[in-house]
Amino acid sequence: MNIGTAIQTVRKSKGINQLELAEKVEISQAALSKIESGLKKPGTKTLDKICLVLGTPKALLYILSINDEDIPRSKKIVYDKLFPEIKKSILSIIQE
Repeated sequence: MNIGTAIQTVRKSKGINQLELAEKVEISQAALSKIESGLKKPGTKTLDKICLVLGTPKALLYILSINDEDIPRSKKIVYDKLFPEIKKSILSIIQE
């Protein structure tokens, strides 16, 4: 699970650059870069601010943060079939 990748995906889908998001969340661009690259996990308050600024519920970020390694082998076929459409739908909702 990589919440940083999900944040980056949503940020880019909304056309916001890293500096803009960092300033609105009141963290440094370096801190946001570390979060997005997975080197640092955001604290609860920071994640709440990120969600507020991006206009995205935390639950959707958590869904977007799921990656292949998180899925048990027994569920991989279903995941491979469903997740691309789920991700596409979430990004569509977020962009509205």
